[in-house]
Amino acid sequence: MKIVLINPDIPWNAGNIGRTCVATGTELAFVGKMGFSLSDKEIRRSGLDYWQFLKYSVHADFDAFLKTLPPNAPLVFFSTRGKKSYWEASYTEDSCLIFGAETAGFPDWMYEKYADRLYSIPMWSDRVRSLNLSTSAGVALYEALRQTRAE
Repeated sequence: MKIVLINPDIPWNAGNIGRTCVATGTELAFVGKMGFSLSDKEIRRSGLDYWQFLKYSVHADFDAFLKTLPPNAPLVFFSTRGKKSYWEASYTEDSCLIFGAETAGFPDWMYEKYADRLYSIPMWSDRVRSLNLSTSAGVALYEALRQTRAE
């Protein structure tokens, strides 16, 4: 299973997601333009001393990332624009859980091309626009793991 961050902006979110990935044995993929350097102390601080154990990859763009996957890889996109709940998604052990940038979400073309694979995490208050990226990644990852692992 992989968590995929498209154009991530905020280093401490990436660090927290990295820590969650280490804890769960999940790979992390950075795709596109990043708003930080992986050597920034902010990302390492939020990942603490776990960063050295993180399996991660960096890809120039989404097409480059897709070339690393088998054909018809299970791609699951998460956004507040999703019409289906993340509980409705069918996860597999090789699912790619894909999240857009904190400030801009996905590029418009992704919303159109992958509309049928777009899921949201329910929120019961209209006082919040969205959940934090690292929170969303953790919520989605643990649901995917619940569905795919016997433990």
